Amino acid sequence: MKAVFPSDCLSWIKLPVLMLLLLVVFLSQPAPVVSSGNVTDATECTTSSGGCNKDKDGILLPVWRPFGPSTGQKVLRGAVYLLALCYMFLGVAIVADKFMAAIEVITSKEKEVIYTNAETGEKHVVSVRIWNETVSNLTLMALGSSAPEILLSCIEIVGSEFQAGDLGPGTIVGSAAFNLFVIIAICVIVIPNGEVRRIEHLRVFVCTATSSVLAYIWLYLIIAVITPEKVDVWEAVITFAFFPLLVGLAYIADKRLIHKIIFGKRYSAEKIEKFDDHDMEMAEKNGSSDKNDNNYMKNDKVNKNSNHASNSRLTDSNIEQYSAQEENKRDYIKKLEEVRKQNPDWSDSRVSQQAALDILAHQKKSRAYYRVATTRKMTGGGNIVKKNLEKRTFERENELNVVIENIENFSRVAFEPPNYTVMENVGSFDINVQRIPGEEDKNLDFYTYVDYKTVEGSAKRDTDFKYQEGTLVFEPKQDSKTIAIEIIDDEDFEEDEHFKVILSNIRNSREKDGPNQKDFGCQLSNECREAVVTILDDDHQGVFGFESEMIQVHENMSETEIKVSRQTGARGEIHVPYKTIEGSAKEGVDFEKAIGEVVFADNETEATLKIRIKDKEEYSRNETFGVELGIPKRVKSKEGSIYVYEDDFETDETKISESEKIALKGRPKLGSVSKCWVTIVPSREMKSVVDRLMRDTNMGQVLSSNSWKDQFLEAITISPSGDDEDGANVGSDDCADDADSPPKTPSILDYVMHFLTVFWKVLFAFIPPTDIAGGYACFVVSIIAIGFMTAVIGDLASHFGCTVGLKDAVTAISLVALGTSLPDTFASKTAACGDENADASVGNVTGSNAVNVFLGIGVAWSIAAIYHEIKGTEGGFHVDPGSLGFSVTVYCVLAVICLATLFLRRFIKSIGAELGGPVVAKYVTGLFFISLWLTYLVLSSLVSYCVIEGF
Repeated sequence: MKAVFPSDCLSWIKLPVLMLLLLVVFLSQPAPVVSSGNVTDATECTTSSGGCNKDKDGILLPVWRPFGPSTGQKVLRGAVYLLALCYMFLGVAIVADKFMAAIEVITSKEKEVIYTNAETGEKHVVSVRIWNETVSNLTLMALGSSAPEILLSCIEIVGSEFQAGDLGPGTIVGSAAFNLFVIIAICVIVIPNGEVRRIEHLRVFVCTATSSVLAYIWLYLIIAVITPEKVDVWEAVITFAFFPLLVGLAYIADKRLIHKIIFGKRYSAEKIEKFDDHDMEMAEKNGSSDKNDNNYMKNDKVNKNSNHASNSRLTDSNIEQYSAQEENKRDYIKKLEEVRKQNPDWSDSRVSQQAALDILAHQKKSRAYYRVATTRKMTGGGNIVKKNLEKRTFERENELNVVIENIENFSRVAFEPPNYTVMENVGSFDINVQRIPGEEDKNLDFYTYVDYKTVEGSAKRDTDFKYQEGTLVFEPKQDSKTIAIEIIDDEDFEEDEHFKVILSNIRNSREKDGPNQKDFGCQLSNECREAVVTILDDDHQGVFGFESEMIQVHENMSETEIKVSRQTGARGEIHVPYKTIEGSAKEGVDFEKAIGEVVFADNETEATLKIRIKDKEEYSRNETFGVELGIPKRVKSKEGSIYVYEDDFETDETKISESEKIALKGRPKLGSVSKCWVTIVPSREMKSVVDRLMRDTNMGQVLSSNSWKDQFLEAITISPSGDDEDGANVGSDDCADDADSPPKTPSILDYVMHFLTVFWKVLFAFIPPTDIAGGYACFVVSIIAIGFMTAVIGDLASHFGCTVGLKDAVTAISLVALGTSLPDTFASKTAACGDENADASVGNVTGSNAVNVFLGIGVAWSIAAIYHEIKGTEGGFHVDPGSLGFSVTVYCVLAVICLATLFLRRFIKSIGAELGGPVVAKYVTGLFFISLWLTYLVLSSLVSYCVIEGF
């Protein structure tokens, strides 16, 4: 799907920033105290940058001294602080992307379980995701998206000696307001005219949206109603406990567990759609299957990260996922065929790369992908999808060019060939021994002596062969010698027998018959120092059969050759009938019916029959048919083109003479393996390409990094953003670039952003790659780096507020909230344009807002409340409900209005979705949501400066 980005979309993204700057300028001048009876006490509400101690250093950064600067110095210091804040926001965005990449790698992991087909008993391995999508979105994904806000709240508590501050809670509430009002407003507007995006996981969205409002209502209750101006330990702990409760409720809503418990769920045999021999998709008999779950499964790409399958019972969703995987594999094969047909001259690696780009263009993507891809494009990192695929293609082509040769490269003496098959009546024959030059002794200008002897096997010396023993002498430049072996013929019926000829005791000398000189490197070959001689009996006509009862053939073979062997005799011309037998593979569909005869000439011991195979290009093909041999017939004579066979002989031994009994034993017969079952399996090449394609389209693989070298190269390399003319989206069109398209040139903006951020990119290239420890090393180091950066941002924000006269509460809900939320803004905009639904762009906003309170407030305030409880502080953990309580109340009211508007749009027929719709409707909605944000900012700021009364 091609997403068209309106030409004025960037202006809508810039509009909140411009309005915010105007608000900051206005509020930088302290407002007068309103002389009203509603304001209870001037000491409780001040118009200065209340709580700002200009002589107090920050947690990490000291305050800018000397104090009392002039107006010009204030402007200069304010500008420096503001620029430093913006630069730190860039750094946080870059390190947060490393964090999100680690989260994507962790949450995209899969495990393998064994699925046993109930009908056939066959077992096969199924890859299933370890992390549920809803759980990962509300836990690790939400943590990655909101890590700066959460860590800022915790760091502020610890850094201010466990006293409540305005910066952390204010940033959480301000960020929630920006996310809900501004991000959704932009997502509504940027949808191309005439298109819409609906929320598919509606149950989960209702759960998270409700929680996002109730979380802030609870926050107001604990600071202003239950225990005014104080937070007890139980209140803080319950706030944190709401987090796992939210995750559990969202999971229940996603899986419809309550519905299944109440109404039950059964599978109906008539609703099993059979994909092949044992692949099936089950549909619910009671009620329709969950469309949203199916959509999720169809977009869930497979990357097997586990080498061991657990014998776990498959759940219903896992069976559906297995069916979806099989469907995805067929779709991948179709895509490969389509690309190969359009570009017949391309190599397999280029075809695979282009197919992966096309698939990724329409594949469902995670929040982490949009966050990482958008930020990297903004900072001169280029198109992450195409760069990753090009890198993998290059590595694979290099691997193909490296030929690993497991050969002996030294001078050596060896049998060539090492295996001989002879008839019993052959008399004598020669075994060839080669002296092969190596890299150091290419001239072979010396003598080599090597001993040989025959060794019994099933063939016995002086009964089946003449014993031989001696020494071979290779003169200078001579490279070949022979050993004459004599076979003893008899009239007894015998099984096939074998014996060996062994080389030993090699010596090298410059002179003939000289002493052994070790400086010459000619040695016995490790692999071919023994020759095996097989003697075939010639007194009987042979026993015929297949070499194996079961064989596998690959479907891309136009025809397969099946070997038929002749043992314990090789006399006469023998014809062996054969025919194909249907199994799960059907004649005319999977293979061509074959009836014929295998012809063995006199003394011939091997022959082949050919069966044509139908290539269906299936990934999981596993179909079987049989080939059966008939009674062998000896050719008596040939009259023209017609053979006359010896088939008129008595087989009852009681009715024949002794000589006839001996002759009967020598007649041709079938051996123990007269039937061979052939299993048709996918071609190795096709299966390998599909497996590689599935790995390449796994989001964990797309965002992964495997070495520090690659990270540093990527950090210092500038790449074109790859945007279309309209600047749209990483989500689809960029993925759909031609793999063979010429490289684009970085724009001026790419260069500017690269040089602005190259310091951060190089610094954070020291973070472990995601391939180390399964992404957990990157996860831990990244969150530590985010914590450090957040502490600096908190100090800068406080110093900036003190310098220009802004309170921490106002700085938090405006500048800090905006700076920490901008990366999510661009990611949501990209997701809105690129996805076919609104889940990634809007659905995750409400979940993040709820998680901000449960983690950011719950963890920080639990630490502080427990600290004061242990210390026995009088009054406990004090939290002023004034501006924070008012800000939370305003947010809750406006949030209900915003969410109600979204739901209303969904059920209005002329719109029918949360995002997009008619031009007028979407712009009116967008402007209305932005006005809600401005209302929140203005009201919260006015109460902070005592213009209106707070709580």
